[in-house]
Amino acid sequence: MDSPSSEVKIVSECFVKPKTIPEKWKEPYHLSPLDLVMLSMHYLQNGLLFLKPSMISESDDAIKTKDFMQTWLQKLRDSMAVTLVHFYPLAGRLSTLKTDNPRSYSVFVDCNDSPGAGFIHAKSDLSVRDIVESKYVPLVVQSFFDHHKAVSHDGHTMSLFSVKVTELVDGVFIGLSLNHAVGDGSSLWHFFNSLSEIFNAQETDNLLLKNPPVLTRWFPKGYGPVYSLPFTHPDEFISRFESPVLKEKIFHFSSETITSLKSKANQECRTTTISSFQALTAFIWICITRARKLPYDHEIRCSLAANNGTKLDPPLPLSYFGNCISAIRSKTVTSGELLENDLGWAALKMHQAVIGNTREEVSATIENWMKSSYVFHLEKLLGAMVVHIGSSPRFKMYECEFGMGKAVAVRSGYGGKFDGKISAYAGREGGGSIDLEVCLLPEFMEALESDQEFMSLASSSS
Repeated sequence: MDSPSSEVKIVSECFVKPKTIPEKWKEPYHLSPLDLVMLSMHYLQNGLLFLKPSMISESDDAIKTKDFMQTWLQKLRDSMAVTLVHFYPLAGRLSTLKTDNPRSYSVFVDCNDSPGAGFIHAKSDLSVRDIVESKYVPLVVQSFFDHHKAVSHDGHTMSLFSVKVTELVDGVFIGLSLNHAVGDGSSLWHFFNSLSEIFNAQETDNLLLKNPPVLTRWFPKGYGPVYSLPFTHPDEFISRFESPVLKEKIFHFSSETITSLKSKANQECRTTTISSFQALTAFIWICITRARKLPYDHEIRCSLAANNGTKLDPPLPLSYFGNCISAIRSKTVTSGELLENDLGWAALKMHQAVIGNTREEVSATIENWMKSSYVFHLEKLLGAMVVHIGSSPRFKMYECEFGMGKAVAVRSGYGGKFDGKISAYAGREGGGSIDLEVCLLPEFMEALESDQEFMSLASSSS
């Protein structure tokens, strides 16, 4: 699968600027403290896999295929230029003002000298089946994205955002990569949805969006619009996390399975407050812990990515573009405790973590950060033997369409992956189904796939 014949070859690269330059283009675009903490995190990388229209994929006419792709690529590039009018900071670069005394490092987005956002066309001799029917997610999928292994601070010298289109034999993969200091997963899918909306508009000159982003950055009361980190050089706060060799697999959970897990967890806890997602999270936490075969007294925890927009003061609008996430952590327990108790016990731990993420708790965390600023580092943020669930089945992934029907699958790149990282996506058929993209060390993945309870409820998903 990852032989030289399946290499992804770059056909063309260019930069795209907004079709019309916004009034604020020349002004510095300052980042919130919630953005600055992400400067050492990998770029976010998510994409959608589509089948080429049947009249093209079934044709032996190379000219027809070439004409379709040329026309389609131009339309996508034009749509991107229109979408960037609304999301103009994505066409910029990071810039820094720094002083040694006092120690100050102020990062902002500068659009003036930027060539724009990246747009890449690539080709591969792989087919859609090679991607979706592979037992594990093929390593080559990482090549479907720009900014491989880049961290957000690298946005000083590379684009903050890019679209990479990889043309397969019978399909097209659209991979988006977003600088994490500029936006979170919600921001990435907001752009993806908006790009789809513009692409499918009757007139590509239509500059109106149903849900335009709110670009005004949030700052705690008494701060902003400029905030400086207490550093003088990036070496003081930038590190580059290298992921170990992992097995990555998509597991599908039907809505019926998730409903039964929720019912079981609530019955065991004699409550009705545990949500479907909390029950599913508890189930995967138990199964991965069992697969790891840890000593009884080994301390473990599970965490979830949470959007804190409604818990800020003032609360953020739903269409806010920027970072407003944190990791909600369960209380630390031992491996033995988790495995000797039932699903409800674990689900209650996750429920308590979620309801404990109050407005007061979020406010206190931000207040403490303002007094002693730091930058997130993946290896320190998570620790060993953690299970962390990111992304969200609430993101409208399969609503993104680009003239080729509904996407076949969602996939992600190298960024932010480690042993125990799980990304949650809405299932393709909808209805409350969920796909979990699970990353584990090979020996743990093998043990998980041998777990009868897990495999009786999960099915391999395309």
